[in-house]
Amino acid sequence: MQVYRSKTTKPVTTFVEDLARMAQTAGFLIHNEDKMAMAHTFGRHGVDVAAGFDLHMVQICNPKKAAQSLSKNPERAILIPKFIMVFSQQGETQIRLLTYSQETVGQLIDDAAFPASLAESFTQIIDIIESAR
Repeated sequence: MQVYRSKTTKPVTTFVEDLARMAQTAGFLIHNEDKMAMAHTFGRHGVDVAAGFDLHMVQICNPKKAAQSLSKNPERAILIPKFIMVFSQQGETQIRLLTYSQETVGQLIDDAAFPASLAESFTQIIDIIESAR
């Protein structure tokens, strides 16, 4: 596992809007737009958060590729969800994405084609993030 780390000077909401736009041009979509702002999600459950808490857990998906992949092997589902964490820290918007190496994927899922396919998805998502920054 590896954590991709980046940052931008854009405010969180502006970056997330730009991320969604760039994702769409690459065949991806933001799957959880109505639930990604964690302050609102926690608030709907009656949980208070600190002032200024602005963590967005953005689930990004390529529905066409995911449907094809899961049709081939539903066991892949455990590693399919991809979340980009976006939050403010020390005056900057921080961006994080948890990725898995092909070796790790191969150890977790007995499926010869999946490690390379998942690595390709991570590369595409990182390219989307970089374009949105």
